[in-house]
Order: sequence, then C-alpha cells, then structure tokens
Amino acid sequence: MRVLDLEATRAALPWADLINAIEAMFAGECVMPLRHHHDVEVPGEANATFLMMPAWVPGRYIGVKVLSVFPDNHLRALPAIFGTYLLSSGKTGEMLMAVEGGELTARRTAATSALAARYLAQPDAEELLVVGAGRLSLNLIQAHASVLPLKRFRIWARRLEAAEKTAAEARALGFAAEAVSDLEAAVRHADIVSCCTLSSEPLVHGEWLKPGAHLDLIGAFKPTMRECDDEAVRRAEIHVDTYEGALHEGGDLVQPLLNGVIIRSDIRSELSELVRGKKPGRTDPSAITLFKSVGAALEDLAGAILAYERTTGKTA
Repeated sequence: MRVLDLEATRAALPWADLINAIEAMFAGECVMPLRHHHDVEVPGEANATFLMMPAWVPGRYIGVKVLSVFPDNHLRALPAIFGTYLLSSGKTGEMLMAVEGGELTARRTAATSALAARYLAQPDAEELLVVGAGRLSLNLIQAHASVLPLKRFRIWARRLEAAEKTAAEARALGFAAEAVSDLEAAVRHADIVSCCTLSSEPLVHGEWLKPGAHLDLIGAFKPTMRECDDEAVRRAEIHVDTYEGALHEGGDLVQPLLNGVIIRSDIRSELSELVRGKKPGRTDPSAITLFKSVGAALEDLAGAILAYERTTGKTA
C-alpha cells in the first residue's frame, strides 16, 4: 500500500486536474452513504467534530475519510483539520493507498468552490475576497485563479496579522494579494466573496453584496454556524453542493429555512445538476449567486483516485 504525506498529496493534485476530476465525479454514478458526523467534547474549549465519510464507484474504487476538526487548534499553532483517506479496490477490497486527509480536504474543498464558481460567478470576475486566513485561504486563491481571470486578491481575518501572512504567501506565488481590515468595504467591492471560517455568527451582510457578486460559503458545516446573514440568503440565487448535506448541516441555509426566511423551492440546484446541464447556473449578470457547501464524500474519492492514478500510473 502506498502512503502519501502532505507534500506528496499536494503534488499529486494539481488544480486543473483536480477540478476536472471532481466535476466528472459529480456527473458520474458515485454512491455516497450518509456520513457519520459527531460532536466531541474538548474540556474548556469549543467542541470538536469527528467525521467518517465513505463513498464508492461500483466495481472501481471504494474509499473512506476519517477526519477531525478542532476549532481551537489555532491556540496551539496547529491546523484545525487532521485526517487520513483510505482508498481500496472496488473489485477486491485490497487497500491501495493512504492519503494525507487534511491536505486532500483543503484542496478538494477549494476545488469544489472553484468548480461552482465556473458556473455561478461572472465569467469576467476580477477580484476575489477571501474571508478567513486558515489553511483553506491560500488554496481558494489558487483554485479560483485557475478557472477565472482574477487580477486582485484580498484577505480578511479577525486577526490582521493572519490575513497579512496569507497575503504574503499568495504574493510569493505571483498573486496580487493584500490583507484588508475593513470587511464591509472589501465585500462591497469584491466580485467573489469566499468564506472559510469557523464562525457561529454572520460575518458577511447581504446589503454589502453588489449586483453580480458571487458568495461562496464553506465554513458553516453545522446547523449552529453562520457566515452570512438572512439578507444575503434572501437576496441570492442559491445553489448547494448536495441537497442532503447543505440543507441539513449548513447553518447558513438551515437557520433561514427554519425561520421562514426562505423555502425549500428557493434552492435552485445542487452541483451534480449544474455539471450535468439539468439546471442552469448564472443566467442574469446582475444576480447575486450563493453557493453553500458542507463537503461531499465523492469529492474526496475523486481526489484520492486522481492521486493514486497519477502517482502509480495504474487505473482500476
């Protein structure tokens, strides 16, 4: 069995190939049982989350990700996410590869957001604002830049020094990036706003979003979490990664649905419908679009298969 560490996982998942692999998986016939999602008490700190996410393509590959999210790890200068992906043969059950789960998660999450932006953002979008400066922030810049002609990149975080660190890393890769301290002003100017936080309270207000903006919501993966307010949801054309996940786990939609701010029919599509052409993406240049994701097991499977086939030269 081959084992990929963080660096090897990163090298095996170039952005264009990963985005295309995830698109193909959403368009294909992947089986995704309900994932296990458990709160774990951490005395004196915010609760952690423990996830197990299985998926398979019949006769080809089967895999499962075991992942933990510890929100207060920043206090220890540690990533919030740790995990491992186990990929097996879908014909024999033979274990094929173990992939570093944190890097796989970060890259496939950013790639899925970029894939959605391909359908939902303005095709001539020039400015991306990333809200949050954790592990995902640099990935989001790279992934979105691979599908759109972006020219300017801004990063906002509760701690300005964290945003400045991400901006410096982005500049080192050749991106015109800067940290910002005024979130409202940055949102009002951005073509795409991508949120990757662990916030429990809304950060982005709907009244700040300009006509034609695209709002990408990644972080609120539990019903108690929020990254945008009700006005943002009310104003937007809403799309999700999967109905099953986003409408039951993502607080940015779960709470407005419970409170009657929106109704189920306001959710226009899930990503598989967009990539298969069953539902339209952006049709109005002035519309505000919203993509809510909580993560789908098929994204991890797509990434793990890509990593396996690129590093071994083998296919199922």
